[in-house]
Amino acid sequence: MKAMLIDENKNLIWSEVVDPVIKPDEVLVKIHAAALNRADLLQRQGKYPSPAGCPEWMGLEIAGVITAVGGEAAKVSAWKVGDKVCALLGGGGYAEYVAVKYDMLMPVPKGLSMAEAAALPEAYATSYLNLFIEGHLEAGQTAFIPAGASGLASVAIPMAKAFGARVITSVLSDEIAAKITNLGADRIINSTTEDVAAVLAEEERSGTPVSVSMDCLSGETLGKSLPYMARGGYWVVISTLAGIETTVQLRPLLTKGLHLVGSMLRNRTPAFKAYILSELVKNVWPKIESREIRPSIYRVLPIEQAEEAHGILERSENIGKVVLQVCD
Repeated sequence: MKAMLIDENKNLIWSEVVDPVIKPDEVLVKIHAAALNRADLLQRQGKYPSPAGCPEWMGLEIAGVITAVGGEAAKVSAWKVGDKVCALLGGGGYAEYVAVKYDMLMPVPKGLSMAEAAALPEAYATSYLNLFIEGHLEAGQTAFIPAGASGLASVAIPMAKAFGARVITSVLSDEIAAKITNLGADRIINSTTEDVAAVLAEEERSGTPVSVSMDCLSGETLGKSLPYMARGGYWVVISTLAGIETTVQLRPLLTKGLHLVGSMLRNRTPAFKAYILSELVKNVWPKIESREIRPSIYRVLPIEQAEEAHGILERSENIGKVVLQVCD
């Protein structure tokens, strides 16, 4: 089969590799589509290698069709050859086939294309983990999800709204704000012209303080904003794109009983990831099939154009997910 390898100059090369051999608890999936994540860019730079036991090439989420089922997987699961599935991977999605443990698979929701289904596992698992498991988000609360134009926010904002939350997000310009109005955020902050912490302070005075933040930016704004959270609120740090340092006022942390939480999906145990996926199928898939939530796709490119796809992410051009099509 073919997979997307990285040469010594960091170029992406669609190359012949050894076919995967499934273990008894795995299934073999013929990949139709693979969605991009910023982690792919880090892996290409040598900063985010695949976990031990996973293929060396990139790709954290895919959709495809099962072509073989291991003996143990057949006994303990209902998966069978021909099932349309999407999967959360440790790596290996930029390829024609991948071996996947049976509990890392989810059915493709009814009404979705393979490209749309490929955009679900990583982004939806990350959003669900950090909003509802780490953040304890409840209906009627306010969530702050910065970087509203990102592929992750294109999932997290509609998901939070579908479960009854009020959502605030931030972008870098009014032009970008106009492009993400379809996501349904209740307030969009232009962080170039508005001070995020001042806006969150205003929200607190208005009686709608932030109870949960799923923060991929962090940096200086985190420390400035934390004091204006709701009592018992959860600020969940999932990345540090805006900086690795901040100043935290400890008094509001103490008096409000706030929670500052660091969270990564990739370093969770396989059992916990399987739990998250089962929760997605139970709680989120019905909302996808009823069209309350829909994956937001910015562009679909053939796998041979992976360089161009990476460029879109590197330049932050996308509003929604970029997906590579491997086969029809």
